[in-house]
Amino acid sequence: MILVADSGSTKTDWLLKQPGKDATAFRTPGLNPYFLSEKEIVKILQDQAPDLVAFGAEVKEVYFFGAGCSSPDRHEIVSNALSVFFSKAYISVDSDLLGSAYATCGHEKGLCCVLGTGSNISFFDGEEIHSGKHGLGFILGDEGSGTWFGKALITDYLYGLMPEEIHNLFKNTYELTKEEVIQNVYQKPSPNSYLASFARFFNIIRKTEYGSDLINKGLQEFIDTNIKSYPEYHNFKSHFVGSIAFVFEEELKALAKTQDIHIGKIIKAPINDLLAFILSREGGK
Repeated sequence: MILVADSGSTKTDWLLKQPGKDATAFRTPGLNPYFLSEKEIVKILQDQAPDLVAFGAEVKEVYFFGAGCSSPDRHEIVSNALSVFFSKAYISVDSDLLGSAYATCGHEKGLCCVLGTGSNISFFDGEEIHSGKHGLGFILGDEGSGTWFGKALITDYLYGLMPEEIHNLFKNTYELTKEEVIQNVYQKPSPNSYLASFARFFNIIRKTEYGSDLINKGLQEFIDTNIKSYPEYHNFKSHFVGSIAFVFEEELKALAKTQDIHIGKIIKAPINDLLAFILSREGGK
């Protein structure tokens, strides 16, 4: 029995594959070891994934790909937490970038871009990822991500920079105060997810001049800062994973067309393609 997980800062998608059966899907909150301790991850799984951990003794292999899992010490936090429930399993923990590269590039060279709650990019050489100098997180980076867009909306709202009609829509939708925003961003857990939650407001304002301009600004910032940092970006396909890329696919493709960027896959979540890749690589277990 194989368990595969794709974890962002907001949510974790799990697929459990039993021999001869269709995969069973589970979802939990994001398990980012930059924001959560080993004990906190264990508690989340205990409280919110009892049906999943009930298979603990039967699972033989766990492949976890997550945001914040780019260093050995972060690997260990997640691995230790998972071993509490899957004590008989081989456990592999890697970055969400590698998982996204497997899901999009397969065994081919290409650029793998993540545009969800956060943003990142890597070059995949067909076997390994080369992360470069990106992935600075929501305070220093995350260009074009849900967090970036949420932050842009909130700051424009609090500074009074939104057009009046949109300002009133935002006010009536969220009824925010400056004090509430400050508390959620600076004092409460997971400020990146909090900021990213406001990106849903684009469902209302997407076709307005303000909304369209802001979408293009965020995506262009991602292109300039991330994709164009690779001098030979035009020689490879740029694949995209994440809710922001999926929702703003039209705008993304339009921008790419004018800048010699060759778009490959655009998928909302990599979990299904990732499981297929793992099963193929492991011989269809």
